[in-house]
Order: sequence, then structure tokens, then C-alpha cells
Amino acid sequence: MGVLVDLQHISKSFDGEKVLDDLNLTVPENSFVTLLGPSGCGKTTTLRILGGFTKPDEGRVIFDGQDITNLPPNKRQLNTVFQKYALFPHMSIAENIAFGLRIRKKSEAYIQDKIKYALKLVNLDGFEKRDVNSLSGGQQQRIAIARAIVNEPRLLLLDEPLGALDLKLRQDMQYELIRLKKELGITFIYVTHDQEEALTMSDTIVVMNQGYIQQMGTPEQIYNEPENAFVADFIGDSNIIGATMVRDELVNIFGANFPCVDKGFGTNKPVDVVIRPEDVELVKPEEGTLVGHVTHIIFKGVHYEMEVTTPNGYEWLVHSTKCCDIGKEVGIHVDPFNIQIMNKPASEDEEAIVNE
Repeated sequence: MGVLVDLQHISKSFDGEKVLDDLNLTVPENSFVTLLGPSGCGKTTTLRILGGFTKPDEGRVIFDGQDITNLPPNKRQLNTVFQKYALFPHMSIAENIAFGLRIRKKSEAYIQDKIKYALKLVNLDGFEKRDVNSLSGGQQQRIAIARAIVNEPRLLLLDEPLGALDLKLRQDMQYELIRLKKELGITFIYVTHDQEEALTMSDTIVVMNQGYIQQMGTPEQIYNEPENAFVADFIGDSNIIGATMVRDELVNIFGANFPCVDKGFGTNKPVDVVIRPEDVELVKPEEGTLVGHVTHIIFKGVHYEMEVTTPNGYEWLVHSTKCCDIGKEVGIHVDPFNIQIMNKPASEDEEAIVNE
């Protein structure tokens, strides 16, 4: 699979504040890549630079081997779908979809064929004459996507397009976007701060914070093997604990030795440990590596969310289908494969990037 997008050493500042700092990113053709991170991390600025709406202070935007850094948006082989769909309220659905094709002076027969094709693709057959204001949020979002795809872009940029929808509709549209991506065979770059969206839809997730890429990988890699505390904390719930690596495959957490599978962290070295709440097993006190008391329970439908407080005062977050009564003494067991070891940040600057 060839590289479609190559962002090289991209930096951008607004009012003296650096939003992107020497960012490098390659995107393979026909992939679904999600830029994920908190507000202000630089993900939308990255998308706007790709779309041609913002020019980088430094660096180059390479598209299919060509430098398009200074190319205006209308000259790029891509389209953008924004959170605010920017549909034209005075135009019918068909006129909205045809807008870009008419600018490109396509024939009327070609335009009508494309309108029908796009509406069928987004499951809105027969909506040609409808008024934009008569549509629900989800339908408007589909029309915005239809307007983008009739132009046959090689790349579709989506800037939090589901943010205004309710939960059920958002979930439905996630599956619609996956289907469209497969049917169209074009490259999607999607921006969101919603970790569930990223995990559901993406081939690759790029986790960003403070203008830096913190980690890039498959959803499974990002969730199961976070490279630092920021990624572990941002993607799903985690128990992030300061610990000591006794030696290879053995880590000391709150005075108790837990077997693990990690190597190469040294002997008696301080490390951070990530343990997902679903990986904490509650057993009989005598069978646990640590002992604690259940101090809090919330029923979440699929599982119970519990807090187990150990004698040192740390509150372990536990997800389990089995409920334990508040006040009950329990043992804590974790399978060695479910203990993720990470290096402590090497400097205060690195810690700021990781923890802010």
C-alpha cells in the first residue's frame, strides 16, 4: 500500500503559541486514520493544513509524491466535511450535492447520475427535492458527505462530523462511515476527541497532545500497549501506578511482587505500571497478590465498576461482571500479560507533555 499523504516537519504557531511542533506523519492510501486528542492538541490544525485552509510556518505537505504546501484548497484532490455541515439552506438537496460539480463545469447528465449515486450511497434515495431545513442532523450529515464524495476525492477529511449528533445516531453513523470507506476505496482522515469513535472506526489512531504525536498504531496497540501515561489515561480507564522494576519479568507494586512479561527496564528501577480495570481480578483475600476492601460500586449495565482500596490508600478501579458488596475484603490478582510497564518520564518537559 503506497503512501498518499506525507507531512514533513510541520510546525505552526498562533499568536506566538506553538500549536504543532515538528510534526511528521505518513498516511497510506485507502486507510482510515484518526487524529485523536484533547482540545488544543493540534489535530484540527493538522487537518486544516492538509486541506489547504491553513499554511504551516515550517514543513511540507506531500500528496501522492507532489508538494502541495502552497496549493489552494480547490486545487487539491480532497474534500472536507466539517462538524457544522455548511449546507446551503437556499438550495435543494440535489443543488447542494451538485455544487462542486457545477463549478467544475460537468455536464448535466453526469451531474444527475452523480446525485443519484451519492444519495443511494448514503441511504437517502429520493431526497433530491427536499429542503435542507427539513432534514434531521444525521440526514444533513449524510448530505454533507454525499456532496464531498461526488467530487471523487482521493482523500476525505472529516473534522468531528458526528459531534452534534445524539449518542445512538452517532453510533449508527460510525458504522455508515466504515461502510462508505470500504465501498468507496478512498482514504479517510478523521479528527475527534472521542476515544470510542477512534477505536471503533480506525485502521490507525494517531494520539496527539500539545502539538506532538504521542503514539501511533492500531486501535489494539493503542489500547493494550500505551507508550506513556498520557496515552494510557486518555484511551479508556486505567490504573496508572508508580512502581519498581525488581528485575526482568517482576515488578513491585505497593510492596508486593507481581510477575509480568516485560524485560529491559533494568534492576530496581522506578517505572509506571498500567493495568486496565477489566484486567484486575478480584479473588479470595488469601489468593490475591494484594488485599483491599471494596469501597464503591456503580452498575454500568454490561459490568459493575468498583473501587477497591488497598492499605496504602490507593483506589484500584475494577470492572467485573460479578459484584462484590461494599466493605468486603478481596484479593487483587493480575495476569502477567495484562501488566504494561512504561519508563518514567526522563525530564520535567517530557512529563508536562505526558500529563497535561
